[in-house]
Amino acid sequence: MDKTKATTIDEYIAEYPDSTQSLLSELRNHIRMIVPDAKETISYGVPTFTLFGNLVHFAAYQNHIGFYPGASGVDNFKHELAGYQTSKGTIQFPINQPLPLELIEKIVRFRVNENLNKAAKSKA
Repeated sequence: MDKTKATTIDEYIAEYPDSTQSLLSELRNHIRMIVPDAKETISYGVPTFTLFGNLVHFAAYQNHIGFYPGASGVDNFKHELAGYQTSKGTIQFPINQPLPLELIEKIVRFRVNENLNKAAKSKA
């Protein structure tokens, strides 16, 4: 993940060309719609959503948007992610293609449930 001096997601997005800003904003707004209670921050130098711990991170690169739902977020959707470059905890969405918003939503909801279950277990 690229390091940045941004301290907010707005600042982070503003560092990129308009076309990339558009994708980053679309991704951010979609995550906000799915998880309105999640907090926004910059962690590891990239935009991060938290809800009972880290939920997802994302970052811009020259040729792709990096989406970081953790290893479980990639593993549980590996068949649906077959058309994308992935590695442990990382998905690359090409910058010249529309974001797969339905798939992103499934992954984010999975991560929300994972974090909620973890939080419930730690309270028990």
